[in-house]
Amino acid sequence: MPKKTTRTNKLGAWAFLIGVIIAIIFGFFIQQLWVLWTLVIIGIIIGFMNVTVTEVQPFLLAGTVLVIISALSGALFNNLTVAGIPFIANILNNFLAIFVPATVIVALKSLFAVARD
Repeated sequence: MPKKTTRTNKLGAWAFLIGVIIAIIFGFFIQQLWVLWTLVIIGIIIGFMNVTVTEVQPFLLAGTVLVIISALSGALFNNLTVAGIPFIANILNNFLAIFVPATVIVALKSLFAVARD
């Protein structure tokens, strides 16, 4: 049975897609504070609107793994900026700016749902 899409779900899906594209594109440029804040806001939108009850556990698992890998790999690739590859670290930092707030919000929503039951 196909999944029903609502207006809120579509907004969250578009926020996710736009956030990932922005994270990759602006990873090739010098980091700007407004880009990071935009990505944080997009992450908040994703956390509130994009994850349904059945998607919480897979999202939290994938989000947690992505945050850990991005943080550790970003530290590794920061050392390669001397070699002329700073964009990989920038992209990973941009992913952190999206997925940390999204993962925190989904985790909090999940905890409140468990506490409510």
